[in-house]
Amino acid sequence: MIRAAIFLLAIFCLVCMTHPIRSEEPDDAKEQPAVALPKFGQSLTVAQVDAFAQLALKNIHREYPNKTGDVLAGPEAVKSPKALHPAFYGCFDWHSSVHGHWMLVKLLKDYPQHPVCDSIRENLAINLTKENLDAEQAYFSADEHKSFERTYGWAWYLKLVAELDGWDDDQARQWRVDLKPLEDLLVKRTLDYLPKLSYPIRTGVHADSGFGLAFILDYARAVGNQALEQAIVDRARFFYLNDSDYPTLYEPSGQDFFSSCLNEADLMRRVLSREDFVQWFDAYLPNLRDGDGGNLLIPVEVSDVTDGYIVHLAGLDLSRAWCLQGIAASLPEDDARVALLKESAIAHADKGFSYVFSGAYEGEHWLATFAVYLLSR
Repeated sequence: MIRAAIFLLAIFCLVCMTHPIRSEEPDDAKEQPAVALPKFGQSLTVAQVDAFAQLALKNIHREYPNKTGDVLAGPEAVKSPKALHPAFYGCFDWHSSVHGHWMLVKLLKDYPQHPVCDSIRENLAINLTKENLDAEQAYFSADEHKSFERTYGWAWYLKLVAELDGWDDDQARQWRVDLKPLEDLLVKRTLDYLPKLSYPIRTGVHADSGFGLAFILDYARAVGNQALEQAIVDRARFFYLNDSDYPTLYEPSGQDFFSSCLNEADLMRRVLSREDFVQWFDAYLPNLRDGDGGNLLIPVEVSDVTDGYIVHLAGLDLSRAWCLQGIAASLPEDDARVALLKESAIAHADKGFSYVFSGAYEGEHWLATFAVYLLSR
């Protein structure tokens, strides 16, 4: 027995020498992307452009899992996601697909010589056909879909249009033409909706009025739609001009990807003159002059990147960063709050970037868009 035990021990040692036992990698190491994370304020490297593009390219044609958000008018309305939305069926939901397409267009414009551009063009051309986009417009035209994707998805669709508008590129010009029917409908829907919205929607998720109005205002100015611009400016002033002493203690909630507080300020800096914005901002966040931003200035941790709602907090880091950046740029350079806001924006950006390449579909189908939008500013 002793000899057998010694023999087995010798065999075990030999195996360990030739095939050493390896400890498990730490969780953090497993989650690190193969490419270095971007840095706030810097252009993307060749490898980073490819990494961001690949996230969208592998998802814009992925039909399932899918959250359609449909209102069913009858049994005949039960259809597959691709049948309902032949252009924007991928990426889990309609709005994520739309802003994934925006991200690909943005990368195509900003890095036109990158090797991935041919693949981007080929994949966009599959989805952004006249037939597919006409079907999207027909879907939105139905009475039961009047509020579908209002206003988050509307804002991202118009952001996509604005990105293509005026681009001296034959393929982009055709996409711009084919996007126009739904563009016109969403503009009309916005103009019809705003006078009926008696109060702003203040939330850390899709429906937040501050975000939707800011993005649609950017679109209106980009394409020269003065009527839409004025309607948004008027409504923003009606909603927010008298706001003061925002209770920062109540943010964030557990599944926020927006700060309603910062979205509002990011909108008002677009609406007011610099002088008027400074006066408004003083009353809105009065403690900030003393360096107290409450929870708003502290980046948030994501406890579970595989939970589709909890991972929203990674988006909160990124959206806070772009709001903080925009607000800082709208204050006088000698304002003591500028450095504080910029420092917080960098910290939020770094934290948000760390979750983009998690390997979990729950975040990877949309977070890259938030990151690219932040970097593009």
